[in-house]
Amino acid sequence: MYQFDKRIVMTLDAGGTNFVFSAIQSNEEIVEPIVLPSNGDNLEKCLETLVTGFSAIKLKLPDNPVAISFAFPGPADYVNGIIGDLNNLPAFRGGVALGAFLKNVFGIPVFINNDGDLFAYGEALAGALPEVNRMLGNAGKSKVYKNLIGITLGTGFGGGVVRDGELFLGDNGSAAEVWVLRDKREPVYSVEEGISIRAIKREYARLSGDPRKLTPKDIFDIAEGTLEGDQASARTTFEHAGEVLGEAIASINAVVDGIVVLGGGIVAAHKYLMPSVIRELNGTVAMYEGAPSDRMEMKAFFLDDPAGLTAFLAPTSRQILVPGTTETIEYDPVKRMGVITTKLGTSKAIAFGAYAFALNELDKY
Repeated sequence: MYQFDKRIVMTLDAGGTNFVFSAIQSNEEIVEPIVLPSNGDNLEKCLETLVTGFSAIKLKLPDNPVAISFAFPGPADYVNGIIGDLNNLPAFRGGVALGAFLKNVFGIPVFINNDGDLFAYGEALAGALPEVNRMLGNAGKSKVYKNLIGITLGTGFGGGVVRDGELFLGDNGSAAEVWVLRDKREPVYSVEEGISIRAIKREYARLSGDPRKLTPKDIFDIAEGTLEGDQASARTTFEHAGEVLGEAIASINAVVDGIVVLGGGIVAAHKYLMPSVIRELNGTVAMYEGAPSDRMEMKAFFLDDPAGLTAFLAPTSRQILVPGTTETIEYDPVKRMGVITTKLGTSKAIAFGAYAFALNELDKY
């Protein structure tokens, strides 16, 4: 989708330290990105940086851009392009109409979303969702998945939902704000206190007593045995995070019912995360009469694991008779959902999602 579209969209990767400006055409980045300090503590300088960055990108383009589209941290009223109180960009406190400001400067539509939404949209259009359906088709299955949940695991716990090719934003632009789900292990806290960069660091320090300032990558290396440290505590850290993630996915998927794709830096530790995720998804909940019930309506499979993929694709259909006739109809009694890691890479999925979202919105009107 849009791989042959010649329209150009200018994009931005907005961080607390730097802004990275670029442009996309036909699903490809067509300029060398420009990196400028965000000046996030000074509104006048920050807005000046945005104008400077996009102006410099525009000069490099072979044709005029049709829109600006990018991810920006929340809280925000994304539909109306208003950015609210941000910790890492304090200049925006009190609310800043960023979308309207940029539209007035450049004279083109401006679309702002959060990174979880755009990650999900990119993976739904050109990443995980078509890849899963391709594998199903190659296995001779007629099943086609249309819905996707995207989850980003990094500084926070982000998410997005795509339903039948459309990014679902909700009436307040706040759909898939999944970080507010509860931490299964410590329900007084939100889920991102159980799985995020700070959560991994805090849990390993608690379990091991290790005073070093370690990154999740360091803790993964300790789990692998390639860095000195408490290997058992490192592995348990990711197991605990996976338990929290599994419960969060189960809660989201109970409403959405689709493929789940994971992105963000912590996904690199899926070797130690995913066993407890899948265990949680395929677990049970208690019933008052005493018999346990499945946690989900469907069975979960990790599709990056060869055994999980084989089981996901395994034939379980059979022909059943239509009552009162000799006709038969195919029936698959096994409902299934797949969890898969990003197929585009998190940053590329977000950039592609921003590009596709802008073109999709323009085409509507």
